[in-house]
Amino acid sequence: MSHPGKRKGTGYALATCLALLMGSVTAPAFAEGPTLSEEAFESSKQLYFERCAGCHGVLRKGATGKNLEPKWKKTAADGTVTEGGTLQLGQERLEKIISWGTEGGMNNFSDIMTEQEIKDMSTYIMMEPPTPPEMSLAQMEATRKVYVDPKDYPTEPLHGRNWENFFVVIERDVGKVAVVDGDTKEVLAHIPTGYAVHVLKASEHHSVTEPEHPGRFWYTMGRDGKMTKIDLWQNPENMLVAEVKIAYDARDVAVSGDGKYVIGGGYWPPHFAIVDAETMEPKKVVSTRGVNVDGEYVEESRVAAIYTTPNEPTWIVAVKELGQLWQVDYTDLDNLRIDKIDSAKFLHDGFFDPTGRYFQIAANASNKMVVVDTETHKLEAMIDTAALPHPGPGANWVDPNCGPVGGTTHLGEGTVTVWGNDPAEHPDQAWKICYEVETDGAGLFIRTHPNSKYIWADQTKHPEPEVQQSVQVISKETGEIVKTIQITDEEGSAAVHFEFNQDGSEVWVSKWNRSTSLEPNGEIVIFDAETLEEKGRVKGLFAPTGKFNVYNRSNHVT
Repeated sequence: MSHPGKRKGTGYALATCLALLMGSVTAPAFAEGPTLSEEAFESSKQLYFERCAGCHGVLRKGATGKNLEPKWKKTAADGTVTEGGTLQLGQERLEKIISWGTEGGMNNFSDIMTEQEIKDMSTYIMMEPPTPPEMSLAQMEATRKVYVDPKDYPTEPLHGRNWENFFVVIERDVGKVAVVDGDTKEVLAHIPTGYAVHVLKASEHHSVTEPEHPGRFWYTMGRDGKMTKIDLWQNPENMLVAEVKIAYDARDVAVSGDGKYVIGGGYWPPHFAIVDAETMEPKKVVSTRGVNVDGEYVEESRVAAIYTTPNEPTWIVAVKELGQLWQVDYTDLDNLRIDKIDSAKFLHDGFFDPTGRYFQIAANASNKMVVVDTETHKLEAMIDTAALPHPGPGANWVDPNCGPVGGTTHLGEGTVTVWGNDPAEHPDQAWKICYEVETDGAGLFIRTHPNSKYIWADQTKHPEPEVQQSVQVISKETGEIVKTIQITDEEGSAAVHFEFNQDGSEVWVSKWNRSTSLEPNGEIVIFDAETLEEKGRVKGLFAPTGKFNVYNRSNHVT
């Protein structure tokens, strides 16, 4: 199941969103078998969307998570037939799995769902999943709202602050993004965005045609498919300038290198949409349904991640269930060129090497890091790793033995895997594992900075609270863990995600509280990147998770 988020009271019409996502289907009638009241069915349907669909799919066919269809049958290459399903597991077993999680990377939900919700969810996933509707360009356009006309955008920052050291922070549970001044540590704004924003992206500095003032405009993507545009030059109360909905369930967004277009990727419908970056007007929608690397047609082939290629006029679109990376040329929308690069399932998130030529992305279920050469539009390599790699925004640094390297944490076990990524100057080490670090627990994120001698890794996926609440710091020089830092001991909280400030002198770590409180319940803990000592805390935040420094992200600093 997906990362825990807010269940109720986000301030947004989640019930409406879910009604659209799942249609107006009510509890199916069963002659024999599992049944729920209409109220319990609708409640479980919403909860499944919020908590489970990200990993298991709207149609429950599985990806990072297991297949959750009531009955399934799979035929192997040798003709062997395997059958299974949630009906086979049964109510009692499903309740235990949801309550206590699994060693394979699914966290426990015993402190997130009530006993009745777990009971109902176990019944719900033994029933046939409802089929969601599609979304057209016209439907997208009907959702578009412009709060500040582009002709009224300021020509210089109105607040007089060092906006390039701002942090934009996901406040997951309340459907907002906070803006924090990295110099003064003040929370300047809480901007309403989509439900459970997954990621934010801005225009980048080294791009095909460098846009003016890279990092000024940020684009968010919510789990509800809402894309919002933020202008950091506005006064805090006016930073939200436009929005549009491009899907019912979505994950990622990216800006074209010339700053003209924004692309958003849908989980459902499985498609990507291209909108005008200035006006947010939808321009094109492309389905990502297709035949996967195993030769099977996939109806729910979702867009897991999208990235702007630094050296080419293209985006990389990771089509999760197909095991394909689509390199999309945005120079001619009427005659869209898409190169489909076969790799491995299930694609999730990734990052570029320091040159910007090679894109490195996790194929979770295949236990591989996939590498694509964005110059040739071809697969470069596939690196076997430990279970379920998950690099988040990733990390690049220079190892004394292997030269330039990249690294990832893993959802499936406590390991950091490090590989060479410099085929030009270090061909013998390129795309080969340099070393592995055994950590205390499975994690989601790894991060470093060119000015730092350390790598930071979290352990959020470990089932024990004490481990979830700590992070580990690894020496670039030795590859050894030099310090384990307990971020919090507060019940229901975890330590997650890292970001350095503009000059790399500070590391910001989220104290993410998974409770259902609508009061500020999370913090960002700031550490000295050299001494590893705590410097202070940014309070007044709502379940902060990912945070993004304007300068580092728009200048491709990993």
